[in-house]
Amino acid sequence: MVSVPNGSAVPKVGSGGSGAGPAGRVRIGVVGIGHLGKHHLRLLKGLDCDLVGIADPSEAARAHATATYGVPAFADPRELLGKVDAVSVVVPTRLHREVASLFLEHGVDVLVEKPIARTSQDGQVLVDLAARHGRILQVGHVERFNPALRGIAAIGKSARYIESHRLAPFSFRSTDIGVVLDLMIHDLDLVLALVQSEIVSVEAFGGAVFTPAEDMASAIIKFQNGAVAHLTANRVALKPLRKMRVFSREGYASLDFQTAQGMVVTKAEGWDFQKLDLDQIDKSQVGDLWKFVFDGLLRVQNLELNEGNPLQEELAAFLRAVQQRSQPVVSGQDGVAAVRAAEQVLAAIAKNRWE
Repeated sequence: MVSVPNGSAVPKVGSGGSGAGPAGRVRIGVVGIGHLGKHHLRLLKGLDCDLVGIADPSEAARAHATATYGVPAFADPRELLGKVDAVSVVVPTRLHREVASLFLEHGVDVLVEKPIARTSQDGQVLVDLAARHGRILQVGHVERFNPALRGIAAIGKSARYIESHRLAPFSFRSTDIGVVLDLMIHDLDLVLALVQSEIVSVEAFGGAVFTPAEDMASAIIKFQNGAVAHLTANRVALKPLRKMRVFSREGYASLDFQTAQGMVVTKAEGWDFQKLDLDQIDKSQVGDLWKFVFDGLLRVQNLELNEGNPLQEELAAFLRAVQQRSQPVVSGQDGVAAVRAAEQVLAAIAKNRWE
């Protein structure tokens, strides 16, 4: 037995009765080969693991997996038990608790797509199961692995105001949940990771457009440490948009998750606004003002971060956690916290429901 950072003992790979593959390689399966599951399957095939099978009730999905990647395919996920050390669960949200529980109870490590479950209570059940059976439980909040987050550590850790916009055209996917659990959940997770403080109040508004659940939502979240986040999500937009701006006393960061680009503006060393000699510049000359400010007072760093694949990084991180028996980057408890925040947003929306 080895220990993970949170102090819980985690058996080595294969101790759940399945046994590790050659040279200790993780034997992994994918449950759910829909739009996102196909990407999990494709990327895992190229990572340092043994992809030993998939499970999906769709005959067409199983045929695709077998024909394209040569992996065994099953209609029932129970068929994977005894063959895998870990699974990636990419089924509809309403099935997350049921499917993830099956594998955790049988000693299999689990990566479950976001949100961890439909409710925080169901998510906590999975967290407790993972702890009871000594299993790794990682949640697929893929934006944690987006290269656009690099370079803003100093800004993010002391964030005081965060503004995000996450828009997407209607895709006919994830219609079993609304836009808060579908899209806003990404930014809720990021904000919680950056602010690291308790939520004290939530004001929100949203409503249904094309589906029975809310398709657009806007929320203002206030934290115990004084930070504020203003999040907007919309899944009936004409064009996709995934941007976040983070403000703190240290500076300002603008991130574009879609293009993996960003900009960080920080104060130059020795910054002291009270000692600035503003008389030395002609403030009517914009060019001179810009040069004065950005050549001497502020530092601007443009982040060209289009390398890498966040989903591939997420999957690779899960495999490392399984191999090393270490705490995953996005833990089950992180996933529960994000859903709990989403529930607060949904409760606030319910008070302002469209008639």
